[in-house]
Amino acid sequence: MATADIPTADIPTACPLPHVAEQPAGAVRRGPLSSAAWREYGYVFTSFPLAIAGFVLAVTLFSLGAGLAITVLGFPVLVALLAGARGLGAGERGRAAGLLGLRTKQPAPVPAGGIRARLADMAGWNAVLFQFVMFPWRIASFVVTLTLLLTGWVAALLPLYAWVFPTFVGWPGYRLFDWTDAAGVRHAYYLESFWQIGAASLVGIGLVFLTPAVVRALNGVDRAAVRGLLAG
Repeated sequence: MATADIPTADIPTACPLPHVAEQPAGAVRRGPLSSAAWREYGYVFTSFPLAIAGFVLAVTLFSLGAGLAITVLGFPVLVALLAGARGLGAGERGRAAGLLGLRTKQPAPVPAGGIRARLADMAGWNAVLFQFVMFPWRIASFVVTLTLLLTGWVAALLPLYAWVFPTFVGWPGYRLFDWTDAAGVRHAYYLESFWQIGAASLVGIGLVFLTPAVVRALNGVDRAAVRGLLAG
């Protein structure tokens, strides 16, 4: 049986695949229950105690070293401050890499030489500055994040536990405020109707979905500080 020769150029070697646009890391959806969102929360919550410890260390050693600078004892204290700040900075870079996905280069090594050379360690002084600058910011970030998380989830889940207040507490509903003015007039407001509870829940759901974006924006300051003060 005769066979016809088919040009090999006419045979497709592979089926074309549909084009899929690559999404940058920042375009990934960060829902309130996503691991990315909870890593951002974890960064804020772990930053709170570390900020206190780092600030106390920096203030104590800097004050002690500056006060003793007129003597020989002040310089070793300042060298210890720079070494401690460098150690805390290395930990901060590790946390930023693990929780925020921020990869940075290590700073320049400690200058070789005696005490004078070590006191000229600019990377060490930048790490000290990081502790001073980020202390108030991390306190504020902690307060804002905790407030948004608690308010959002408490309000969002209100329909699930609103029955507890009239049943066991003796309130007509969830009490927003209750106070008495100077004239002896009592002012109280409760969320007791179906519509009030539903509206509060919707507001809470909105806060729950808004919180990851707010926390990521707050951590953006930390990202910039790590890049600018702790990286090489």
